[in-house]
Amino acid sequence: MAHQATPSSQKALMMELKSLQEQPVEGFRITLVEEADLYNWEVAIFGPPNTLYEGGYFKAHIKFPVDYPYSPPTFRFLTKMWHPNIYENGDVCISILHPPVDDPQSGELPSERWNPTQNVRTILLSVISLLNEPNTFSPANVDASVMFRKWRDSKGKDKEYAEIIRKQVISTAAEAERDGVKVPTTLAEYCVQTRVPSQDSSSDLLYDDLYDDDMEEEDEDEDESDMESVGEAGGLGTSEDGDTSTRRYDNQDDSGNEDS
Repeated sequence: MAHQATPSSQKALMMELKSLQEQPVEGFRITLVEEADLYNWEVAIFGPPNTLYEGGYFKAHIKFPVDYPYSPPTFRFLTKMWHPNIYENGDVCISILHPPVDDPQSGELPSERWNPTQNVRTILLSVISLLNEPNTFSPANVDASVMFRKWRDSKGKDKEYAEIIRKQVISTAAEAERDGVKVPTTLAEYCVQTRVPSQDSSSDLLYDDLYDDDMEEEDEDEDESDMESVGEAGGLGTSEDGDTSTRRYDNQDDSGNEDS
């Protein structure tokens, strides 16, 4: 039975996951929704200290397409979020997650959109930046955008926006407790990079499987190359109908005797 090659997107995602678990992005925890599914990730975001989101524990899912990284993933918050650039269903509206098409009506430059050099790390950094600095020019939640501008322009005197965010932050404490997570509340705690321990060896086994796939593909290529070399050394040729036949050299006649 022919061996089915692993899609390149799975290999790319496995390498990214391994990198993020060994060198995490500050303020994030990354896990798979299901150990055998590399296309669905769960993200836990800790609210940065000295911001409205301080002490918050926000959960989201990243869903990757099969042709990643040529197409962008989607980023959806599971935690209820009141933010100018987050839709009611939790989807994040941010340029880096938009397909790389020329759309003058959007007001976005093509260079601001997704391209294959982007990765999960740049997405996470963009999302945390967006939480603190919303884009009010093309809001996904118009009411939140208007409220945010009032809070910002009044230098915090209009407290409606801030009060809604703080209520959402407080409501996430129960979720963090259920997950057994201690949410960082100081800058020192927030900046500590910790490796997420694997619940079992499934991730390592999956990584080994992907590595084995590469080795098997290389072995197959080497075997084919060796067969071609043997064929040339032994005087084997291929006829038009695909059958292997003995090559007759120009210095031999039909009887097999060399010409004098």
